[in-house]
Amino acid sequence: MKGSCKTNPNLKGLIFELKKVSRDNDAPIWRTIARKLEKPSRVWAEVNVATLEKHAKAKESVIIAGKLLGTGTLTKAVNVAAFSASESAVLKVERAGGSFVHIGDMAKQNPKGSGIRIMG
Repeated sequence: MKGSCKTNPNLKGLIFELKKVSRDNDAPIWRTIARKLEKPSRVWAEVNVATLEKHAKAKESVIIAGKLLGTGTLTKAVNVAAFSASESAVLKVERAGGSFVHIGDMAKQNPKGSGIRIMG
């Protein structure tokens, strides 16, 4: 079987950057996310807003190594980072008082990875 490699230059750069942040700050959370993103996209996490409502606490930071989808409602402010998200999911997170950022931006904001929960 022929092996595959990532062809998206943005994704390749993100994986490289997450591994670098992990090494530089002794933060294994970023290496874990990088390894999840190295897998085929068909096995990436797909988390609905309803799952955030059920499992995340208010004012918590959550990382999704995949895509955030817009099914469900959100009533609490949650800070979410994901590789991608649907427009409706981003709107629901922002209406609830939270924020949505790209994974790379969260790694720059919190290089130690403290207080972050991985979902999916």
